[in-house]
Amino acid sequence: MGKTDDAANYTALLAKIKDAYLREYVTPNGLISSDTQTAYVLALQFDMLPENLRAQAADRLVRNIRRYDDHLTTGFLGTPYLCHVLSRFGHADMAYRLLLQDTYPSWLYPVKMGATTIWERWDGIKPDGSFETPTMNSYNHYAYGAIGDWMYRVIAGIDTKTEGAGYKQIIIKPTIGGGLDSAYADYETNYGKISSHWKLKGGSLTLDVQIPPNATATVYIPANSSGTVMESGKPIASEPDIKTGAPETGYVVVNIGSGIYHFSAAATNP
Repeated sequence: MGKTDDAANYTALLAKIKDAYLREYVTPNGLISSDTQTAYVLALQFDMLPENLRAQAADRLVRNIRRYDDHLTTGFLGTPYLCHVLSRFGHADMAYRLLLQDTYPSWLYPVKMGATTIWERWDGIKPDGSFETPTMNSYNHYAYGAIGDWMYRVIAGIDTKTEGAGYKQIIIKPTIGGGLDSAYADYETNYGKISSHWKLKGGSLTLDVQIPPNATATVYIPANSSGTVMESGKPIASEPDIKTGAPETGYVVVNIGSGIYHFSAAATNP
């Protein structure tokens, strides 16, 4: 927008806020004074910690979750970012564990109790069948349903590049784990449908991708070598419209245009 003065002022303000936060709430070795899951989640999600303290903060978050026997203790503020932070800092296994946990508090506990909507409280109906206080016990209260965002962006891997907002430039980067053998996600954008469908079978992975017209995508195929990746039965190296990108650990990266693609490869170990 050309508002360089505003950009400079807010950049300076952000630096002051982060400095004040560190001085008030974080010890020199990275321990946050409020040693809770939400404290670590918010500090990591919004990059409040310097880079040299982030990995250990993520490790502390995982240790906290383990102290609660692999249960979350977050509320409305921390829950939307919890699994995103875990997967961002290399703990997707713990994110999957939380997603699939079925005892209170968890997403699947209400399902076991018969829920078909998201509850306001993790235990709106208690294990003995009694109810929480009616003054705060909605049974159609989406806040904790924010896990759906993680399922689309991380499990299925549908995301967008910041420089190509509105899904002009798409990312498809599935994260395999949790004992799942398949995931299927479709998302309607202003350009058309995006699809990311992956399936594991007998050590092989298939990834079916649909990219809408007038959009491009960078696809991260869970595979160790580009030589094992095929598209519609042909090696990707033989396909002129598929450009191989810089490699990333555990993924073969390709850049593609709009269309429907059927990738297959020897699966990596999740």
